[in-house]
Amino acid sequence: MTTITGGCLCGQLRYEARGVPDGMGFCYCGDCRKASGSGFIPFMGFAASALTITGRTHQFHSPAMRGGSATRNSCPECGGLVFGGIHGVHDSHTIYAGSLDDPAHFKPTLAIFVRDKPDWVVMPEGLTVFETMPD
Repeated sequence: MTTITGGCLCGQLRYEARGVPDGMGFCYCGDCRKASGSGFIPFMGFAASALTITGRTHQFHSPAMRGGSATRNSCPECGGLVFGGIHGVHDSHTIYAGSLDDPAHFKPTLAIFVRDKPDWVVMPEGLTVFETMPD
């Protein structure tokens, strides 16, 4: 079984993910762009049961496209953005690929919210593309 590890810049907030991600790709929505300070966020989806998260988090909540709230977790010490969802509440989480210890684990296959992609961002070829969030 594959184990994927990562965490924030200072190392206070860490995770271990076991198994194969449910999906990997890029999100170009405005919220992800602003949260990352870039043109997108690279993400990996995991079932909550596959994750062990250690350390304190700072949570930021924003409106989600399908209603409800989207939660982003960063380190309260260094500010590094690490994962999405409320640990212990949600049944799945998004790990932000920039937080991986070994970036070779990130093998994107999809792109979401492409309608919001800035013209200056070059999207990799061969991705399955969705204008917004897939069903």
